Amino acid sequence: MKRLGITMGDPAGVGPEIIMKALGDGTEFGGKYVVYGAVDILKFYNDLLKLDCKFKEIQAPEEYEDGVINVIDPNHLTMDQYEIGKLSAKCGDAAYQYIAHAIADANAGKIDAVVTAPLNKEALHMGGHNYDGHTEIFATLTGTKKYAMMFYGPLKIMHVSTHCSLREACNRATKQRVLDCIELMDKALKQTGMENPLIAVAGLNPHAGEHGLFGMEEIEEIIPAIEAAKEEGINVTGPIPPDSVFNKTLNGIYDAAIAMYHDQGHIAAKLQLMSECVNCTIGLPIIRTSVDHGTAFDIAGKGIASGDNMKQSMRVAEEFLNNK
Repeated sequence: MKRLGITMGDPAGVGPEIIMKALGDGTEFGGKYVVYGAVDILKFYNDLLKLDCKFKEIQAPEEYEDGVINVIDPNHLTMDQYEIGKLSAKCGDAAYQYIAHAIADANAGKIDAVVTAPLNKEALHMGGHNYDGHTEIFATLTGTKKYAMMFYGPLKIMHVSTHCSLREACNRATKQRVLDCIELMDKALKQTGMENPLIAVAGLNPHAGEHGLFGMEEIEEIIPAIEAAKEEGINVTGPIPPDSVFNKTLNGIYDAAIAMYHDQGHIAAKLQLMSECVNCTIGLPIIRTSVDHGTAFDIAGKGIASGDNMKQSMRVAEEFLNNK
């Protein structure tokens, strides 16, 4: 049987709650998942949510037991060591350890995919791990050089750049990086069963530069990347003005879109139904999906966080795995 891992994210956030809501009824996702997290904290949310789950702490995925929630707990964080909804170096370090252990098991072939609950970037840094986020941790710990963030939902978007200043994002919109993203998107879509997906590339500048009137990046970098991708046989078009490309993609004119920077793609993605939008890292040697929301410290510990996006992230991980 295929085995998947779930990392608990920042313990002070909603990660443990949404995991329990996804696994708690024991139906759709039973018999597949190992949680990398804290047994004590998961038990707290089991009681808070009035579930009746049993837990088993294991040292490795091969010790998996049916009928219980199997947990690999690398640092045994307990509820009395932090405050729900508050930044904590201890929680930031714990979140990193869950991810690192899951990636190590995936690299070793012990699990087949990793689904991640949200971490807090500030807490992560407080804990001594200076990464921009999940994507960079996965790339580093798998030794991956060519990768990209992709939103997988009704609107499919990949980002040329993510966590950097807007000024730096302009510098990162190079021919090679745009071409890399087109290639990664084409491969990802074909992995989900699309035979010849049509990919639209957004412009960087207003009106996609208007033939150089509003900027030269389209002429000097983006169009050459698109032409190079076409020579490889990829079905790609653009650059399309960024104020229209995402609406056209959502309406089925294109199968997916390449966004030039973080907010260009994120704003479009988050205007759709959030529960259906899943964050994937494409280009890794392992499958990784994630919820498309943060730690939500303001509602953590109240039992009101929705588990729908976590469930969708698990479904998408299984979809990629089944088509691998």
